[in-house]
Amino acid sequence: MPKSRLGDSAPVRSNDDVPADLWEECPRCKQFLYREDIRPLRVCDKCGYHFRLSVQERLAVTLEEGTFEPWGEEIEARDPLSFPEYAGKLVQHRERSGASEAILVGRGRLEGSDVAIGVMNLAFIGGSMGVVVGERVALLMERAAELSLPVIVFCASGGARMQESIISLMQMPKTCAAAGRLGQAGMLYVSVLTDPTYGGVTASYAFLGDVVVAEPSAAMGFAGPRVIEVTRLRIQPGVQTAEFQYEHGMVDLLVPRSQMRATLAGLIRWARGVGEP
Repeated sequence: MPKSRLGDSAPVRSNDDVPADLWEECPRCKQFLYREDIRPLRVCDKCGYHFRLSVQERLAVTLEEGTFEPWGEEIEARDPLSFPEYAGKLVQHRERSGASEAILVGRGRLEGSDVAIGVMNLAFIGGSMGVVVGERVALLMERAAELSLPVIVFCASGGARMQESIISLMQMPKTCAAAGRLGQAGMLYVSVLTDPTYGGVTASYAFLGDVVVAEPSAAMGFAGPRVIEVTRLRIQPGVQTAEFQYEHGMVDLLVPRSQMRATLAGLIRWARGVGEP
């Protein structure tokens, strides 16, 4: 062991002694970030890049600690079409992600207000919308209507789950109908678009919020970049970004993560007539 400046008895740490997960490279500015410095919001302190959050991280920075109560966990996918290798893939993703499906829904408290909340999970088959996602979103909205709760859904998805074919696509009108019933009950629905939000989710409940909020630089659209490339269509650079959608009226608010919790709480108070948005 080489000598250190402190003497023979003090060991010198090699690069192998430093845990690799202490640092993370920012995809935008390429700076190495000490992970503890960017927690819990996970926003680059050099350029403002928003890293993707896990479901649990999202709940932790949104709700009051210990207030989340899950709904619909008993609703699980059953491989309705016996799609090749799909059943095994479901098992693998449950084990890897620690989640039962691509969305977690339930009830919690946000700055003193009870809310119904859904958070999509990209780690579970790319956040794809199958029958369970549709059922849980519908459950979230219908139960919120019964309990007179505002609804917040954090969207993140690659699109519909093709292994469930038409059964997956049926979730688009199902969730739209549920959002309609929520509106008829007079309850606020806030949709938060995070990176990325594509496909059937975009074409259904993601853009049906009374207020549509997006995080900076989040990618969004109906057809994703790979699909567009296959079709050989040309689109203007930057079209599928939160900033472009905000500038052209498809998104109501562009909110950095550091202000998201306060913004959502303000919207809820405003909807109840007790404050400004």
